[in-house]
Amino acid sequence: MSHPLFNLSGRTALVTGSSRGLGHGIAEALAQAGARIVLNGIDLERLAQSAESLRGKGHRVDTAPFDVTDDAAVCAAFEQLDSRGIAVDILVNNAGIQLRKLLVDLSVDEWDKVLRTNLTSAFLVGREAARRMIARQSGGKVINIGSLTSEAARATVAPYTAAKGGIKMLTRAMAAEWAQHGIQANAIGPGYMATEMNTALLQNPEFDAWVKARTPARRWGRPDELGGTAIYLASAASDYVNGQILYVDGGMLAVL
Repeated sequence: MSHPLFNLSGRTALVTGSSRGLGHGIAEALAQAGARIVLNGIDLERLAQSAESLRGKGHRVDTAPFDVTDDAAVCAAFEQLDSRGIAVDILVNNAGIQLRKLLVDLSVDEWDKVLRTNLTSAFLVGREAARRMIARQSGGKVINIGSLTSEAARATVAPYTAAKGGIKMLTRAMAAEWAQHGIQANAIGPGYMATEMNTALLQNPEFDAWVKARTPARRWGRPDELGGTAIYLASAASDYVNGQILYVDGGMLAVL
């Protein structure tokens, strides 16, 4: 029998960018812990397929297709959730993109797109979720998805690095303002994960060898290995944990 501190029954979790990859894996883990899930994405067909796959496993799943980078769309999506009687207790800000390019070759539009998708979206969605959590006076959980680049830089991913460094500090800012309302805001920093977004890196023998040599675990992480950390941060087990970023990286940041 699972420990009651980690039981998410009666809770509703919105996971952005959850039609595939890390977001889908986190959503499934929260569902397994008892949460009702709201999947988010902009590809309607993929979103429907993801929802059906979870429903087929016996989970309660809703969808909310909206662009997390669009202020008006985010506000409208939450108003629609309100009208459907769906109160988000747990928010996972997972949506993100990557762009590999040297700083000197970056355009302002490319920079802005990565920052808006990976950082501004967490502010927009987090703001709307927190407004409702505060009004309900029932607390809540906000989990932002950071990265190893919340701590360390690597060439060719400058806007991603800036965004994920921002996620670390945005998480702390959320904790500073929302902790008094019983809301815990924390972040997860995944290491190198074997996801669709990293396919090109996985298929690059030199980079694959570098990851395995640099990581004490000597392997890439699996998306499902974020599930336990997500459940912990979404549950009562972390009620006095706030403003932290937990790295799930096979030990990469711990060693030189």
